[in-house]
Amino acid sequence: MRFCILACLFAVGATGLAGLSTGTAAAQEYPVRAIRIVTSPAGGGNDFPARLIARAISGPLGQQVIVDNRPTILIADLVAKAPPDGYTLLVTGSAHWVGPLLDKVNYDPVKDFTAITLVDRAPNVLVVHPSLPVKSVRDLIALAKSRPGEINVAVGGPGSSNFMGAVLFNHMAGVNIVRIPYKGSGPATSAVISGETHTMFGSAGGAAPHIQSGRLRAIAVGSAQPSPLAPGVPAIAASGVPGYLSETLHALLAPAKTPPAIVSRLHLEVTRYLRSAEAREMFLRAGIDPLPSSPEELVATMNSEMARMGKVLRAASIGAR
Repeated sequence: MRFCILACLFAVGATGLAGLSTGTAAAQEYPVRAIRIVTSPAGGGNDFPARLIARAISGPLGQQVIVDNRPTILIADLVAKAPPDGYTLLVTGSAHWVGPLLDKVNYDPVKDFTAITLVDRAPNVLVVHPSLPVKSVRDLIALAKSRPGEINVAVGGPGSSNFMGAVLFNHMAGVNIVRIPYKGSGPATSAVISGETHTMFGSAGGAAPHIQSGRLRAIAVGSAQPSPLAPGVPAIAASGVPGYLSETLHALLAPAKTPPAIVSRLHLEVTRYLRSAEAREMFLRAGIDPLPSSPEELVATMNSEMARMGKVLRAASIGAR
């Protein structure tokens, strides 16, 4: 009897060691085939960093890295259900962790993924149509309070950075600027340029050419401090709305339970690129600040942002029921 028990324990132990050995070997050999980075449609805010990362890490990893553009609403669920082998990755933005606060989804934005690194950060810029008689945040607040429900703001989909920027502004400034939804930041920007809507919390890079041409007027930036990405523009937090912060973040994630050795390899190559002079030049030219981080810092950022924006959404009676 004792012999049988010992034999069974040995067999179980050997099986476990064999599995561990197999997993370690797979990580050591990684990658042996093409890697896929799933992200939003081409030309969108998620697509730009995904393509830069794919091009940068293909050489060091010795394999082709393909950008797989899918409808934004599908990308997180697709990657969450992918094998955790390092061959399917996700580049996504703040909506990944804020979106589930607004609508029910089939995944947990933190638990169903393995964090690799933050990728970049870009402050939102509060812009208005030049015909709107405001030149500062205080002017806009005064106008909105004198004409409640008449001033409007163009926003993208629920959970998008410009959507959340508008919700946060209304809440913190105590105004009622009406959100007008559009299918993305591009159509929303066009709506402000045409005068169809009054204002928008646009990305620094996306708004820059229109600000320079005079088609939009920048009145404040959503970063905690003035940003070199929006030169000469004061922070909203210092212009009448203390504590305001509205920015776009992008992150690189993998499916939950991706082996630590594979995560470490990806983290090494991606953050090495993000810290390079080449990356800084490419990102800053697009109005984005590269922001490499540890996996732990990424998880902490997601959790803190969900807590911060969750309070705002509950106060505004907006969100998943």
